[in-house]
Amino acid sequence: MSLTLIRHADVLVCMDDAGQEIADGAVVIESGEIVALGTSAELASWADRVDQIVEAEGTVLTPGLINTHHHMFQTLTRAVPAGVNAALFPWLQSLYPIWARYRPEDVYVSSQLALAELVLSGCTLTSDHHYLYPDGVQLEDTIAAAQSMGVRLHATRGSMSIGESLGGLPPDSVVEKETDILNDTIRVIDAFHDPSPTAMVRIAVAPCSPFSVSQELMRDSALLARDKQVRLHTHLAENTEDIAYSLAQFGCRPGQYAEQLGWVGEDVWHAHCVQLNPDEIALFAQTQTGVAHCPCSNGRLGSGVAPIKAMREACVPVGLGVDGSASNDANNMFAEARQALMFQRVVNGAEALKAREALWLATRGGAHILGWDQCGQIRPGKRADLVLWDMTGLETLGAWDPVAALVLCAGLKPRDVFIEGRHIVQASQIVSVDLPEIQSRARAAVTRLMETV
Repeated sequence: MSLTLIRHADVLVCMDDAGQEIADGAVVIESGEIVALGTSAELASWADRVDQIVEAEGTVLTPGLINTHHHMFQTLTRAVPAGVNAALFPWLQSLYPIWARYRPEDVYVSSQLALAELVLSGCTLTSDHHYLYPDGVQLEDTIAAAQSMGVRLHATRGSMSIGESLGGLPPDSVVEKETDILNDTIRVIDAFHDPSPTAMVRIAVAPCSPFSVSQELMRDSALLARDKQVRLHTHLAENTEDIAYSLAQFGCRPGQYAEQLGWVGEDVWHAHCVQLNPDEIALFAQTQTGVAHCPCSNGRLGSGVAPIKAMREACVPVGLGVDGSASNDANNMFAEARQALMFQRVVNGAEALKAREALWLATRGGAHILGWDQCGQIRPGKRADLVLWDMTGLETLGAWDPVAALVLCAGLKPRDVFIEGRHIVQASQIVSVDLPEIQSRARAAVTRLMETV
């Protein structure tokens, strides 16, 4: 049994129900679990019993951040010229042909690259929505990338089955047969889903979107997920084109469509939901359907500002997501927290989202909608996913409230990151993988993809 004591953090932000913040805070970790916390003086007796002591002066200690929506395979297609100034649908159409040329090794290195950037923004648990499977690509390519780095992953078996010839958005070359989709979804759940509290990998069922799969696949996916007792995820109501498509194809709004097909409930979370109306917000509140809010991507694609204030007032579960690196061009969780705060204040005033509320969305909110309630807070019995934020640099010099500064001051990086008690980042450097090697392989993959355009 390995014991680690982290002590003398300027502030320990528990993110518990009481909103506890401990000055000169300390935490004890044993075999991936938090076993004690308090002031450094209160935990001083542990010093002679632990295997490792981490001195945390000049830092704020928080739970690891939780990313609820991503497409990690997209990291190799950032700032592609054809999509730089495009809205959602034309942006997707410009990128589908590039993604169709991916190989398994491209997905693997792209995911490693995304995970490295996420971890260096304090993320310890990420969802990933993978919905393209060309040239032998499997969900294992993403899972292996997360395992190589030691990051918790909620992988989702995404899919697209309705191509352009049948009225869908994606080209026919990137869609799959629905029987193949369902069979492979069963395979990956049986092979990789771990429902235990110490899980490092879980699986969810995730048809890509209402404009790329059939009603039958949406309905069958919901039935499959509930039979297997896993969660459900898709895109919903992302922009006005999305709403128009739903009205034209299904004769109803996206929220109604989701309800008709069994896509509401505590085991469901939808990405974006920028264009939900009051009735749909009420539906999500009543059914406790979750929302992955992706403000940077929504701003980049001009999709709008999601009604997060109204959702929170109605008690809709909300977390934060970075979305794909091709619609955000970054993998930074604190950038999402900061952007979420800014957007809500622009629309609803300075009290619309407070700094600590934005931090809550990035931790507890994400843990809740993903069903990982053993993460997202610092409390005995919870998993030891922890981040020490260096508050001694230029970015925070002059900050009076160090907790608010985490969200309000841009450019922060963690000094140390622990995932399941393992020391993944030390001195602001990832130590679990060879990052220069990942970067080299990523550059080679990008070069090959660019040559095929």
